[in-house]
Amino acid sequence: MQERQAASPLFPPVNVTTTSPAAAERVEHEQTRLLRDMLAAQDRQNELLEELVSQLGASQRQRNQELAQWKAANPELAASCRLAAENLSRVQTSFLMTLTDEVNENAENLADGEFLLSEFVDRFGPRLAHLNGVLQVLAQLSGPGNS
Repeated sequence: MQERQAASPLFPPVNVTTTSPAAAERVEHEQTRLLRDMLAAQDRQNELLEELVSQLGASQRQRNQELAQWKAANPELAASCRLAAENLSRVQTSFLMTLTDEVNENAENLADGEFLLSEFVDRFGPRLAHLNGVLQVLAQLSGPGNS
């Protein structure tokens, strides 16, 4: 018969002896102190978040007010921006149709060929990014409905 080696236990022994009331009270006070510290830290974090939201909100309100003043001072230009945004939106739709057709027709080649993917991005990427930027500016400067 083989001798069995003493294996380390799967779970370490657990001490189930009772602690003294003084030790239990110290642990309870320590837990209470930690909870109070956590609550104070959370309160401070909430104050900072409220201040951040207030700052961002004030900045956004000021920007909206300036934009409304500009639109009131330049109503013809704002209307022209709205018309240009609508027309450019149709151009963007057509451009996106061309782009998606290109992707759908050449999906495998784009996935397999790094050169073709790079050429595709070079061909469509900058134009799409600039078109989106121009549309965003025109939409912001257009009439009251798009502010």
